[in-house]
Amino acid sequence: MRLRFCLGSMLCLLASYSRAGAQEPLTWEKVRDRFEANNPTLRAARLNVLESKAQEISAYLRPNPNLSLSADQIDPFPGGPPHGPFAYLLPLATLNYLHEREHKRELRLQSAQAATAIAESGQADLERTLLFSLRTVFVRTLQAKAVLRVAKENLTYYDQLLEVSRERLKAGDIARIDLDRLELQRVQFETDLQTAEVDLRTSKIQLLALLNERTPVEQFDVIGLFDFTEPIPPLEEFRKIALDTRPDLKAAMKAVDKATTDHKLAVANGSTDPTFSFDVGRNPPIDAYIGAGVSIPLRIFDRNQGEKQRTQVDIDRSQRLLEAAQAQVFSDVDSAYAMVNSNLTLLRPYKARYLQQAVTVRDTVAFAYQHGGASLLDFLSAENDYRSIELNYVNLVGAYLTATSQLNLAVGREVIP
Repeated sequence: MRLRFCLGSMLCLLASYSRAGAQEPLTWEKVRDRFEANNPTLRAARLNVLESKAQEISAYLRPNPNLSLSADQIDPFPGGPPHGPFAYLLPLATLNYLHEREHKRELRLQSAQAATAIAESGQADLERTLLFSLRTVFVRTLQAKAVLRVAKENLTYYDQLLEVSRERLKAGDIARIDLDRLELQRVQFETDLQTAEVDLRTSKIQLLALLNERTPVEQFDVIGLFDFTEPIPPLEEFRKIALDTRPDLKAAMKAVDKATTDHKLAVANGSTDPTFSFDVGRNPPIDAYIGAGVSIPLRIFDRNQGEKQRTQVDIDRSQRLLEAAQAQVFSDVDSAYAMVNSNLTLLRPYKARYLQQAVTVRDTVAFAYQHGGASLLDFLSAENDYRSIELNYVNLVGAYLTATSQLNLAVGREVIP
């Protein structure tokens, strides 16, 4: 009695441990949150923005004043007039400060802030691209799960048919060669099942790598809607959202602003900056004195002409790149939208007719074959047709979800969940 109780307790503990070890399936929202928090590439890219913000501090720094101390007219040699060695000591302290004109500090700060805005847009664009990769692997995992489910259903259905066929063979209703052909056909369904299991495991491994997690593959799972939805909004709506959202387009706009600011800074750097000085000293036997001065560089030669011309050319180049980015946005949105519509066109008849027709034909031919009303060739053909229709539908749904992810990437944010 005690042994039976101990065994029962151990089984309960093992069952609870197994339930605790199995992780709850993750939805797309949870996968995305974990990715944004843990992906090392994304976290490293965020540091670029912090570095750029630190450069804003350096850009706005003021010049430090210079302090110089000197002592002159020291006479340490004996044999001169009757006075001490420091009788004619001339102590002097001078303070110099460079004054920057034409708002150089402010322009440097504006240029650094524009660089930070470009870095932030680049960070958002990287996140957009990585999220597309994550979404693609997530969809591939759901697709592998759907293919695995279809493969298991097909194998189970076929095994049931084999059992019936074996009974028919015992009853002398079919020939041995027909049963052998049926059993040989089973290898196709076994291959589908094994391939689906490998694809599912591979997709999970890729997803775990993007999430930077070390969860065992057996304990990791995802869940989500593996189906298509319609209708989708019109193309013009996606175009408008893309123009307002795409981070690479925002980066191109900020690049034009930065180039304009850099040109203004180049013009300002061509101006002269005076250096103001203030000095104080003592000239024996006269009392202490103070003085002031200003030093102005003579701008006979303009040594900043090349930088002015370079920054002006950079403005034109940035504007051309902005136009190219706008054209690329329209191209990406239009191509992704066409792909989504193409997949929808293929999916509609599958869901409306082909799936149900394939089930009806398979079950009808299988019933007829079991009762001697159809040939073995007819049954195998109907079974292969059903298998092809089911797998084609699953693959088309996966292609549709991948196309919607491509459309989200082209628009710049998630417009179709």
